[in-house]
Amino acid sequence: MKSWLKQISFIIIVYLITSFAVDTWRTRGIDRQSLPDLQGKTIYNTTINLKELSFEQPILVYFWGTWCPVCSFVSPSIDTISQHYPVYSIAMQSGDNKTLKTYMKIESYQFNVINDDNNRIANSLGVQVTPLVMVIDQGELVHFTTGYVSLFGLWWRIAF
Repeated sequence: MKSWLKQISFIIIVYLITSFAVDTWRTRGIDRQSLPDLQGKTIYNTTINLKELSFEQPILVYFWGTWCPVCSFVSPSIDTISQHYPVYSIAMQSGDNKTLKTYMKIESYQFNVINDDNNRIANSLGVQVTPLVMVIDQGELVHFTTGYVSLFGLWWRIAF
């Protein structure tokens, strides 16, 4: 039994170290010290300034694409968390507003979507990979992760 616990502990530690290293490498282009003025229009033409909104309360920002296979596993959790916390998603290269509205309706997603069809917002921040989940509080990037993240992982990042 002791041997099994040692092996499981070792595997968990290696996994955590590897995950941290991959996240660090994937987000190497993001300036963690000074966020640009992140603003855009939702698919319903509402202008949103994400940095400004973060001064009211922490917000979760989700960079994704309709073409991203991993995003199809993360988006349901994003939709669930959006019922309890402010979530603003940025759809990268996913078509025009009509296409995104149709996609959101088919998938029954309710989270806010800013269409970044030319990657202007993503490039201003240095985003190079999807999915990317960030928590912004008081205008500062406080948490971020790339790749798959569970509902619990999302909740933990925005609640703490």
